[in-house]
Amino acid sequence: MTALLSPMGILVRRHDPDRFFCALFAPATQREVLFTLYAFNHELARAREVASEPMLALIRLQWWREVVDGASKRHEVATPLSAAIAQGLLVAEDLRVLIDGREAEAGDGFATTGDWLAYLDATAGRLMAAAGRLLRARDVGRLRALGTAYGIAGQLRSVGVLARAGRCQLPADALAAAGLTTHDVIAHREPARLLAVLRGLAAQGQTMLRDAGGRLPSAAALPAVLARRDLRRIGAPVGPRRLGDRLAVVAAAILGRI
Repeated sequence: MTALLSPMGILVRRHDPDRFFCALFAPATQREVLFTLYAFNHELARAREVASEPMLALIRLQWWREVVDGASKRHEVATPLSAAIAQGLLVAEDLRVLIDGREAEAGDGFATTGDWLAYLDATAGRLMAAAGRLLRARDVGRLRALGTAYGIAGQLRSVGVLARAGRCQLPADALAAAGLTTHDVIAHREPARLLAVLRGLAAQGQTMLRDAGGRLPSAAALPAVLARRDLRRIGAPVGPRRLGDRLAVVAAAILGRI
């Protein structure tokens, strides 16, 4: 299959397998640009991951802001991204919002659950909306809600990975309500209390899915199928996707319902 994929497709399959699999159900004529959008999102996400300090992450994000604003940069993702913008296939303002949203990752965490949800709306939510716009979806507002729910699920799945890297992005107020701090999460203290916090946050994602679910507005919404499954199994070991996850996406694409 690798021989049939473009460089963008290979990159997304390696680094964002959920969205890669879901993108396979998009129209073939738009799939390559969708891969480019997801590759761009991966580059924004890794800005903080590869930076030794927050300021360097902001510098990397500014580099991408310049690309979106029209600066010519030679890069495996920047080149096709610039072409997609020039052709009117991707909306520059959508991409700027994604960059702005990632700036929160260079801060000191999220003081409130509201701040945390706003960050997820500006990243995962707006990414799904941008993908839907590319695929000519009508209900972009629903896509933002479904994308935010996917972002919630992704954050909860990554708590352990971030903790091992010395980071915690959970909202401080939700942790404090359970008598925890971000330092407790990083140090793996009080796992029962942390689980209660994760389930409470998962419930908010489930509410979003319930309110925005129903008819499939676009193939861009398919990651929400995985979010629904992830949010139901908070507390279970996090591992690679299994056949049941993929079959759920296939079923949603065939039946046309989230």
